[in-house]
Amino acid sequence: MSRKTNDLDEIAKALFIVNRHAKTALNPRGLYDMKKQAINKLLQEKQAEKVGLHFSDRPKLSRQHSTLLVKVSNFYFHIPPAKQDFQDVKHLGPTDKNFRNPKPQMSLNTAKKILSGYLGWTYPEKAEPAKRRPSSYYTPSSLGQWERRPRKKQKR
Repeated sequence: MSRKTNDLDEIAKALFIVNRHAKTALNPRGLYDMKKQAINKLLQEKQAEKVGLHFSDRPKLSRQHSTLLVKVSNFYFHIPPAKQDFQDVKHLGPTDKNFRNPKPQMSLNTAKKILSGYLGWTYPEKAEPAKRRPSSYYTPSSLGQWERRPRKKQKR
């Protein structure tokens, strides 16, 4: 295999990991943006191909819409289609529930580094540890913080 094919395989694996984490993230916008920009760049470089349109599994506001199926190496991804895609790409109908992408082993941090390098973004080598602030619900305990007064001696 050539180096370019190996790089494409690594990018496809990184895209899969980023996409998988984006589906469960509390704030997935950054991960989905990274995925979309990487796929668009791969399409421009002719390293990925548009396969067809699928009906979405999750209609928005009870309205059916379609997503664009893109093949990168041995992986398939869905991205929002452009208007031109509805004229240029064949509609495949509903998604195939039996097909699954291969399951690569890669950390999210490694995947972000690969995609950041491919996109020409700077990725921080080591993020600063988050500064912990006490919760707004936290009330410090006063136990053990007040001075203990010496007892008065009792007369016997």
